[in-house]
Amino acid sequence: MAFTVAVAGASGYAGGELLRLLAAHPEFEVRTVTAHSNAGQRLIDAQPHLRSLSGLTLVDTTAETLAGHDVVFLALPHGASGALTAALPPETLVVDCGADHRLESEAAWAAFYGGDYYGAWAYGVPELPVADGKQRSRLVGARRIAAPGCNASTVALALAPGIRSGVIEPEDLVAVLAVGPSGAGKSLTLPNLAAEILGSANPYAVGGVHRHIPEIQQSLAWAGAANPTISFTPVIVPMSRGILCTATARLVPGTTDAAVRAAWESAYADEPFVHVLPEGRFPRTSDVLGANTALIGLAIDRAVGRVVTVTAVDNLAKGTAGAAIQSANIALGLPETLGLSTNGVAP
Repeated sequence: MAFTVAVAGASGYAGGELLRLLAAHPEFEVRTVTAHSNAGQRLIDAQPHLRSLSGLTLVDTTAETLAGHDVVFLALPHGASGALTAALPPETLVVDCGADHRLESEAAWAAFYGGDYYGAWAYGVPELPVADGKQRSRLVGARRIAAPGCNASTVALALAPGIRSGVIEPEDLVAVLAVGPSGAGKSLTLPNLAAEILGSANPYAVGGVHRHIPEIQQSLAWAGAANPTISFTPVIVPMSRGILCTATARLVPGTTDAAVRAAWESAYADEPFVHVLPEGRFPRTSDVLGANTALIGLAIDRAVGRVVTVTAVDNLAKGTAGAAIQSANIALGLPETLGLSTNGVAP
């Protein structure tokens, strides 16, 4: 029997991507879609590409509306889901695609987000290498899951194998990301207008202030870094969706090239959705468009003693909605790959 599903924030980009993937999932039946200002509107009017869900109408986002479903996915602005989730039954699987339940440190939440702190849930990056294996084991049977920040999970997947295997130093990590503006949501803000983005590359949250920094540090600490430090700079580029992350780290002295490549290849050898490319090959964002896939290219710059990783993900798919559904599959005991594809859309 299919699991009944509600999606809150269904009129936004993340909500729309959740629904696109859920529509093809054989064990999930979307029954309820909610919104705020769009409540009362037909879903098809807010998300014209979701033709198979045209019979649904957006309703108000309340705990009463969401209760009674087997699975609830939340695609709400940061700070909007914490109080709502507290009112949902404990037996309901709740997957939050916002930031409200990602951070274990209340101090980090206060410093980078502010407002009420609602505690940390199981973190929804199954493939993440941690000190005792993979994050996947913490998702089995979970009923509260925090889907990752798209930038944060991309950087963590790019660097965690080197941290866990001891081939890179956990200090002086550097990550520069080219990101599509859909990661900022659908709100009409000046920096995300087409006239501001087209023909330009625009850095933002420069100088250690981006909200995903403590989330990255948390993941790398789970991988074994005692005090990870990272310089993180995102750059908005004129593509609607996608992340290309170039992350570098200092090599541990005496580390061989073979040991470096083995660290990443062994970490992801059996992963269906994270693939390390052959030596000399590097991914493009177009290779993962629409797919629940992370592709990683790896190089060693001996002149400066650094490892260079280049990682491509679709921020709305593997970065958000795909990770949420993949984690829900694990929590419910379903095949992890159910309803998700490694194939992108090209050209």
